Amino acid sequence: MGCCTLAQAADPLPAGCDAAAGVVKATAAAVVAVFPPPQLELRTPVAPRVFASGGRQFLFYELHLHNFSDDVLPLRGIDVLDDRSAVLATLDAPQLRERVRFYGIDDGDESLRLGPGRSAVAMLCLAFDTPAAVPRALHHRIRQGQVVVEGPAVVIDTTPAIVLGRPLKGSDWVPDNGPSIDSHHRKGVMVVGGQMQNARRYAIDWKRYRKGESYSGDPRQASNHYAYGADVLAVADARVVAASDAMPDNIPRTRDGFTPAISMTMANLAGNFVVLALPDGQYAQYAHMRPGSVKVRTGETVRRGQLIGQVGISGDARVPHLHFQVSDNPDFLDGEGMPFVQDSFRRQNPNGSWEPRAKQLPLGSAVIDFGD
Repeated sequence: MGCCTLAQAADPLPAGCDAAAGVVKATAAAVVAVFPPPQLELRTPVAPRVFASGGRQFLFYELHLHNFSDDVLPLRGIDVLDDRSAVLATLDAPQLRERVRFYGIDDGDESLRLGPGRSAVAMLCLAFDTPAAVPRALHHRIRQGQVVVEGPAVVIDTTPAIVLGRPLKGSDWVPDNGPSIDSHHRKGVMVVGGQMQNARRYAIDWKRYRKGESYSGDPRQASNHYAYGADVLAVADARVVAASDAMPDNIPRTRDGFTPAISMTMANLAGNFVVLALPDGQYAQYAHMRPGSVKVRTGETVRRGQLIGQVGISGDARVPHLHFQVSDNPDFLDGEGMPFVQDSFRRQNPNGSWEPRAKQLPLGSAVIDFGD
């Protein structure tokens, strides 16, 4: 990863991220051997892969917890350590309540306790100041009071995040619902194809705002929304593995509510879409495009920057926007989300000035300019 300017390092951290650089290197709670050991399984199904944004290096990943015992297991905290047993982050009760999702029968107890047979997923994010600060592996310790459970090593995936061209033209784009604990994409862990996974881990809903508004005029008219009809571009030289152009637009959501144009199924959630095959078994996926705008068909090849369609509001979309993600499977939900970075763009600073960025994933609510 290339280094970044000091101005970039000032970007705020996404919600749910912990700054690992500069944390006091203290020793975590010691693991005391007990018999029988706590029957709490810790695993990370997908090794975290580093990507750059705003002068930092990020790791987004999930820690799955499962109680294989007949006892209630308390969750007092999570310590994240590097491969030299140095503490990178410590999550106590407030952070756990924000970042842990519980699955299984709820006994009505709202405290941080994992009942017999229940599972939980902790959404974790670490931010490092430099590439050299990223460790080779991570370790996790679950504090249960006097007992500490230690999980297996999680080896960092050192494969560089794929570098992609711009998916859109122009300015005033905001990377809504990007990687953050506030995003439904980030928390979208679900069983698909018989596996618990998250294809939307790094997904972005590209929306367009001008003077704080996403539309002008009647909000029920899709064409009055600034994002609607914007040109969508191929992010790489690639082969089209799937494309569809048959779904109608929805009427945008208003205070009166929202009803999709047709009933949603697993097969049509993406609406009108395009899926491109990228190198190393990755797929670029575009969703919610305008009916009649998709210009490519399955089996065709595209060149980076080629017009492939327009932004719409088809499928499971409540306002016009472009849903974009990279996954290891061409299916929109049956796969694991992979990090990616944009080769170049400009980001608007709080003072209104524009700053060029390169090989980064836009995060937060920053306004992005992709150029004409």
